[in-house]
Formats: sequence, C-alpha cells, structure tokens
Amino acid sequence: MNFRTLGDSDVAVSEVGFGAWVVGTDWWGDRTREDAIDLIHHAVDEGITYFDTGDVYGHGDSEALLGEALADRREDATVATKIGYDFYNNPQAGHGELPKEITGEWVRTATERSLDRLGMESVDVLQLHNANVEEVDADVLEALDELREEGLVDAIGWALGPSIGWLAEGDMAIEEEFDSVQLVWNLFEQEVGNHFLDTIGETGSSTSLIPRVPHSSGLLNEQVTPETGHDLDDHRGFRPDAWYETGWEKLETLRFLERSGEASASGNGGERTMAQAAIAFLLSHDAVATVTPTFHTKDDISRWAAASEVPKLSADELARVADLYADNFGIDRDDGMDELRSSVGGDDIRAAGIDKRATAGPRNSASSD
Repeated sequence: MNFRTLGDSDVAVSEVGFGAWVVGTDWWGDRTREDAIDLIHHAVDEGITYFDTGDVYGHGDSEALLGEALADRREDATVATKIGYDFYNNPQAGHGELPKEITGEWVRTATERSLDRLGMESVDVLQLHNANVEEVDADVLEALDELREEGLVDAIGWALGPSIGWLAEGDMAIEEEFDSVQLVWNLFEQEVGNHFLDTIGETGSSTSLIPRVPHSSGLLNEQVTPETGHDLDDHRGFRPDAWYETGWEKLETLRFLERSGEASASGNGGERTMAQAAIAFLLSHDAVATVTPTFHTKDDISRWAAASEVPKLSADELARVADLYADNFGIDRDDGMDELRSSVGGDDIRAAGIDKRATAGPRNSASSD
C-alpha cells in the first residue's frame, strides 16, 4: 500500500480507503456487528489506514462501531468523520434526506458528540457533510479553525453530494484551502473531478480530492452485470435502469485497461483487473489523496486494496480514456442521470455568486461542445 498526504496537513492516508457507510447502516445489506468489525480489521491487515465515516450513518452507529473496531489499532488508522445533519431531533425513515444543521455552534457540538461515539480524543479529518455554500459562513469557518487549533481535529474537509456535482461547494472549499474535497468521481462520471482539477490548477490550492463511488455503483467492478440485473435492494438501486444498461456498453470499450500479468508493449507489466484499473485511473491524478470504494466482503478489500500497487495507467491509456469520455464512449442514448447532475451546467456557481470558474475547463471542453 502506498500513502499520500491530505492538503497542507500532515495527515497521511492510504491510497485506498475504507468507506464506513457500509457498516452501522442497512444501506448496503445487513451484517452483524461482529462481521462488520471483522471487515474493518481485515482492511487494516491489508494495509488500509484511511477510514471514512459520518455521524449520520446509522445515527451514530457507524462511528461507534468504527471506534470499537479500532480501539486497539488507533495508531494504525487515520479516521475521518462528517457532520452536518441533525438526526438527534429528526428520526429518519429509509434513506430519506434529514434536515441539515450547519452553524458554528453546531460544528462544535456535533464534533464533540462524534468524538464521544468514536471513543477518541481527536479525529484526523473532520468534513462538512453535504453543506451548501450559503451555509458555510464566517462562524462555521471560525469554528473549524478553532477545533484544529485546539487539537480536536487535524485536517478539515468538505464532502459533496449526494447528487453528482455541487461545483460551487467544491470551488469554495478549494478557494478556502480546505485540506480535502470528497466527491463522486469515476471513469463514467468525470465532469466534476475534471472541474476541480482545473480549479486546483488555476488557484494553486493544495486541496486534495477524495473520490468515492470509483466503481460507478457496481459497473466497473462488474458486480452488477446483465446477468445479475439491476433490480437492487441496496443503495445502488437509486441509479436509473438506463444508467446500468448504457454502462454495460461503455464498460466494453475500456477492456484495454485490463492486464493479464504479462509484460505489455510499454514494459509496464503486471496484472490489473478492471476494478483495480478504475481506482488506478483516479490515483493517476496527483491531486487525489485516497479513493474510497464500497467494500461488501473481505475479498473486495483484498482485491481493491491491491490497486495501489498495480501498474499505473500509461499516458497512452489515459489519452484513450479521455477520448472515449469526450465521445460518451460511443453511446448516443440518454443514461437517465441528467436530473441527478445538480451542478454540471454551472448554474449553482452563478447562483452562489462565484464567478471565478466556468464549468468547461480544459479537461471538460471536449465533452461540453
């Protein structure tokens, strides 16, 4: 496992991280507490040190479970959590959105409660969870700075979502020199990642990017196939049918990224599966610090943690991916995702009064014509 550093902080993270939304919630199927802890321990054994949770996951259960699992392994782990939802006074049914609470006072209150559940004196990374630009005012920024000065947190991040986009929020985080921005980013969904790469390049910011959903909800790790179908009973079921049906066609155009283990023409030999290539693609960008796949099993962890060590994508492979993406992988049908792409058109940036960036940067210009 290789490691990188978040932003200007001294926080080191494994290139492949563990998204703890799979434990303490029923979003990804039911598992016992013992099985969940075993999964976390296996991740540590495979070299994963970065663990990302959130106070709202399972209404605190994910944090409590992660804290219990890492109690004897705290020195081996970099722990990130998120705050921004008031689940204390608002019971949630299913996967519905809860009322958000993002104020300077709430930032401190929620952080202290998270630390209690984690059983930790400090957390390595504190992230604002799905915050909007207008919610992150001077009081919120001051509260975050104070928590860092007091040693309760080491790095500050902003987790974007749940829809693909949120460009104004990410741009604000980069402009304010947050240590990290978490976003949905994968081979099939590159607009937002490309946008932030351009923003970082133009501003000279040190902000690191943390992609999640690197396998595009089961397409790029081939856990959702034409044979399995897409009638899913977990969080992936929120994707429209057309997303999977067009995605299976797109996947076939990327088979050149797979390696059997034999030496390639470039001399960059070694095995690389499609699932590993999807992670390696994201790690090819210097601004990316860690990638957080959605692990279901120990086998998932073992296979995908190895993505940190597989052959890097060559310049020719990256160029070929860019050309395919610009041409929508040769697909001329709607993928059903337009209504979920909340920011790709840039309207949220203009509405928030942030005019320093346009959506179509150098990397997106080919696909935005």
